[in-house]
Parts: sequence; C-alpha cells; structure tokens
Amino acid sequence: MTTFINSLKNRRSIYHLGKETPLNEEQIEDIVKEVVKESPTAFNSQTQRVIFLFNDAHHKLWDITESALKPLTPTEVFPSTQEKLKGFADGKGTLLFFEDTDIVKGLQEQFPLYADNFPVWSEQASGLTQTNVWTALSDENIGANLQHYNPIIDEAVAKEWSIPSSWKLKAQLVIGSIKSPALEKEYMDSTNRFKTFK
Repeated sequence: MTTFINSLKNRRSIYHLGKETPLNEEQIEDIVKEVVKESPTAFNSQTQRVIFLFNDAHHKLWDITESALKPLTPTEVFPSTQEKLKGFADGKGTLLFFEDTDIVKGLQEQFPLYADNFPVWSEQASGLTQTNVWTALSDENIGANLQHYNPIIDEAVAKEWSIPSSWKLKAQLVIGSIKSPALEKEYMDSTNRFKTFK
C-alpha cells in the first residue's frame, strides 16, 4: 500500500478536538498555503481562497454560527446544537474555504463555449482543495472535521472579517489535536461501485 493511500485512509472526521496541536499556527498556515498552491483548478484559474481563524477569531465564528442557528432551530433541540458547536470551538482553529466568483465569471466571459462548466469546475476545485488540506493536516497528526454552515453564516462572516464580495464561502474545516479517534468506517461492496471494460 502506498504512502498516499495510507494518508487517504487516515484522513477521517475527528469530532473530539483540542487545542494542543503538534504544529503551531504558523506551521499550519505554511502547510495549507503550499497545499492550496498545488491543488488543481480548471485552466489553472486558482480560484481557491482560505481564511485562517485562530484564538478569538475561531471562537467568534462559532458564536456567529450559534446566533444564526438559534432562530432556525426548535427550542427543544437547540441545547444539542449548542453542544455540537462547543465541540468545534474546543478545537485549535477553523479554516474557511472560499471560491473567487469574479475569476469564474471572467472565465465564463473569456470562454463562452465552456461557460456552464466553470461553476462546476470551481466546485470541484474547492472539494479537491479541502480534501488535500485535510489529508495533509492528518499526516501531521492534526484532527479535523468539515462543516457547511454556509449560506446561513455568509453575511455575518463577510461583515466580521471584511471578506471580498466575490468570495463565496464553501466550507469550514475545524482543526485541532485528536482527543478521541474516529469511529470505524464501513465500506460498501466494491462490486456496487466499480466496473471494468476491456
């Protein structure tokens, strides 16, 4: 089994996170920046954008999320939602993944034949980048779980951190030290997923 495949196997959703990561904030940023640079995009458009939130900013994000969810969540289940959000806040930080829609629109205008595809390719680039970052951090024994509270937090996030209007929020990767391992993963039978023709 290759090192790469082992890395993919080890990349799991870790929900019990702490703040004592083996790498400091600057080291985490350096890894993420390199991974984002090397992650593929259609036409080398480099549409991915990342915001790093640590310390007070990290906690602020989950306060924003709680405030956004409270009016949308039934009162009787809100305490469990709060507990879940507290688990995210207990981590080291959060990476916000965005796609720059101005670049996507520019490519649509420049290459009208492929106009319908550029938003799809942008989504694919975002997903690839998120997985690559997640796997790279996992290789450094940093746990993570991927969340999607967009679009309900988009406006408040943009206001809090002066996010350019062309940046569209795609995901939130919560990171931290691994306090408890991931649960056992089940795999569907390969015969239902793959076909070979010769």
